[in-house]
Amino acid sequence: MAKVELKQPVVAEIAEVLNGAKSAVVVDYRGLTVEQDTALRKQLREAGVSYKVYKNTMIRFAAKGTEFEALEPHLEGPTALAVSKEDATAPARVLAEFAKKADKLELKGGVVEGTYYDAAGIGVIASIPSREVLLGRLLGSMQSPITNFARVLNQIAEKNGEGAEAPAEA
Repeated sequence: MAKVELKQPVVAEIAEVLNGAKSAVVVDYRGLTVEQDTALRKQLREAGVSYKVYKNTMIRFAAKGTEFEALEPHLEGPTALAVSKEDATAPARVLAEFAKKADKLELKGGVVEGTYYDAAGIGVIASIPSREVLLGRLLGSMQSPITNFARVLNQIAEKNGEGAEAPAEA
């Protein structure tokens, strides 16, 4: 079997992972211990992020002609690819948070919702809270004024009710 035929399934696998992805981040994982790598993979899995080490040439072939082709300058040395099809900020957020504890993990760059970001840009993307957190904040901010407004209306109604009842009793 020719080498090309052996590599085609891997390229197809990467292309499938990237197909429909909201974001992809590449990292240099050199220097991570097995324990750290296992913990990182667990956190990424829990966040719904696909994480795998691929050969750079395979990623290049799979990304060719897609928005993820912008990652090509970062495809040197050991490279792991973290991809999310659900939460666009999840790979950057989890990897950046983990990199704070494991200084050997280096963010190289990424593509988030069609836009390329270098390592510094991915760091900024990582600071964006998850969709669920943002929705929770929005709901909380909406409920607070409504609850306060309802209390005020209730107090006015009680006050008006007391004032109207007083003459009826006399």
